[in-house]
Formats: sequence, C-alpha cells, structure tokens
Amino acid sequence: MTRAVVARTLAALCLTLGGLLSCTPAAAHAQDNYEIQVYPSVTIPAKVLLTELHSNYTAEGGTTVQNGFLPTQGQEHETIELTQGIKDWAEVGFYIFTEEENGTGVQWVGDHIRPRVRAPDRWNLPVGLSVSNEIGYARAPYSNPTWSWQIMPIIDKSIGKWYGSVNTTMVWDIHSVPPPNTYTPIERQAYYRDVAPKGVTFGPAATLTYQPNKYYNFGLEYYGYYGGLNHIVSLHNQQQQFFPAINLFVSPRWEINAGVGWGATASTDHLIVKVILGHYFNWGLPKHTPLPPFL
Repeated sequence: MTRAVVARTLAALCLTLGGLLSCTPAAAHAQDNYEIQVYPSVTIPAKVLLTELHSNYTAEGGTTVQNGFLPTQGQEHETIELTQGIKDWAEVGFYIFTEEENGTGVQWVGDHIRPRVRAPDRWNLPVGLSVSNEIGYARAPYSNPTWSWQIMPIIDKSIGKWYGSVNTTMVWDIHSVPPPNTYTPIERQAYYRDVAPKGVTFGPAATLTYQPNKYYNFGLEYYGYYGGLNHIVSLHNQQQQFFPAINLFVSPRWEINAGVGWGATASTDHLIVKVILGHYFNWGLPKHTPLPPFL
C-alpha cells in the first residue's frame, strides 16, 4: 500500500473519528458532528466516485436547549457523502446531513457542496498542499450560522510509517441566527461574541497516525474552535476534541473506520462514538478497469 493510499484512507479515518467541526454543544457556537474529518491533500482521481456513510452517536453531550440549539445527547447522525474526481488535481464533494433521536424521527439537517483542488505532482513540493471550499445550508436548530462558507488550506506529509495533516479551517458566517428579542444589549453583545461571531471564525484540525503494517493504522485527531479571527472566545466557549482512531485496510475499494472522541471543554460534546464506511467506484470508466494506484 502506497503512502498516498495511507493519506487518503487516513482522511476517511478522521471522518470516522473526528472532528473538525462538530454539532450543538452545551453553550456556544454549534459543533458539526456530521462530516467530521481531517482532510489529506490528495484528491479523488478523475472518473472515480467515493461514496461514504458517516455514522455517529453522542453518548454524552448537551441535555438542554441552549441558544436555540437542540440537545445533542442521544442524537444519532447519518451523513451521506459523495466525492467525484474531476481532474487528477480536482474533486467535488456533496453532503446530505440527517439527525435522529427518540421522539423526533429522522430529520433533514442540511446540504453542503465542497470543491477542492491540490498542488499538482509536477510541482515537486516537499509537502502535500490543497485548498477546500465548502458552502451550504443547515437548519437553525442544529447549526449557527445556517449559511456558511468554509475555506480550508491543507498541508500534510508522510515520513516512513508516520503521517500528519493540518487543516487551517476558516469559516465565513454568511447568515447567523439572531438572538431572541428579549436579550438585553449586554446579552446580545455576548451572543455575537461567543455564540455567533460575525465575520470569519477559526477552527483548526490536525491528525498524526502510525501504520505498523499493511492491515491497519492508528492515531490521534484533534479538532478545535477558537471563535472569530478578531476575537478569540474564552476557554469555556472554545471547542477542544480528541479522537483516538483506527482504520482497517481490508480492500483498496473499501474504507472501514471506527473510534471514540472526547471533548475537553464545557462547550464540547464529551463522548462521541463514530463509524464510517466508504466504497470507491470506477464511475465513467470501462467495466473491470483497475482503480488508480493511489487507491
């Protein structure tokens, strides 16, 4: 299995276990535990389709309605992700987010689209480099902002059996949910500072993994949220998540990932269990055509 394979499958591993952006915490800016991922720099090759099902369950999270967000404890999230390779250096992803808990049934949460490009191999850079743009809508009870644009430069590197990736994620809050009319001026100021910052927010993510043999790897993912670029929120309102992760390599066409995540701050869901299943298809290629070497 090549290093490029490790890079791609580890990214999916992070999807399974992770969390760069997670769903509704107890007190602050909404987390996004729907497509939790530390991305690699590599993209899906042209004419290859990756289908993924992200499943996670919040065993310990928010238990009351906070700032209009529904409680997260007991929520199950199922997200369908389709990623189509366009060029050797470009792909487009599409997400369908859903949520379910006792008494509510399955609820549609929102949709996002994510084009991504990477630095071509001919540039011979010492590290992998790509940029992802994700834009879309999510319903107010599950997310604030409802409309957002995420810009994410990605840098990664493989050294022997080790692999690391850093996602410097910035999100433009296109449309934030306003506070209740009953809020005082001081409460409104705190709301826009700590819950729904106007402008661009910063939430880095990173992963470091080790692959002892060709059958699996393991590592740690980190996901954070620090508030607006012009104002870092208090530690209480920050999000700090750590996810030990394992990824099984049973076939070059399949992804099987699992893990458990721990939130370290009051505004972070404290215990999340996640699994992801992914499958590659030779979409648009003649039948029985081998998948590209990176897979």
